[in-house]
Amino acid sequence: MVIRSITFTGSSPSLKLCPPPDHPEYAFTGRSNVGKSSLINMLTQRKNLARISSTPGKTQLINHFLINDAWYLADLPGYGYAKVGKEKRRSFRRLVTEYVLERSNLMSLFLLIDARHPVLANDHAFMDFLGNKGIPFVIAFTKTDKLSSNEMQKNLRRFREKTLERWEELPPLFLTSARKGTGREEILDFIEKSNEMFKKS
Repeated sequence: MVIRSITFTGSSPSLKLCPPPDHPEYAFTGRSNVGKSSLINMLTQRKNLARISSTPGKTQLINHFLINDAWYLADLPGYGYAKVGKEKRRSFRRLVTEYVLERSNLMSLFLLIDARHPVLANDHAFMDFLGNKGIPFVIAFTKTDKLSSNEMQKNLRRFREKTLERWEELPPLFLTSARKGTGREEILDFIEKSNEMFKKS
């Protein structure tokens, strides 16, 4: 897929203010500081499309971008640690929950996980929530360039073993590095194929 155009369509504090669900949509979320903005910028090849900050929890609204006038990329608030109060974190959770349950054109949610660390309980809890609700999602491991091949395989094996304790099969997995561009073509190919499914539905 060649990305020819990107249009920022707005930041929404609630689902009802999101753009009309007239194109297939792909949303990105994960723990705060997982590298979400860097991954989005790498995928779109736009240096500052998603703002990168040293402060976790920077994304506080649902940010929509229309790609090639054909599909939406949605940048969701993260979860976990953020320098905001408990009530604000709860509002993030309510916003994301409402979005994933009711956004009719959501083709897939990209759940980002830092490849360097063990998958935490809140990651597994979110995966279980998505699975129980039948929300299509994939896993994108970020920052893979920070690990050796052996370390990456060890972490993947640990993730598979832990996940298969509760799941019959794993969701699709992507290995990514914003710095090296790893995983870009694979993710865009996945989106392109999913767009074709949207047209047929």
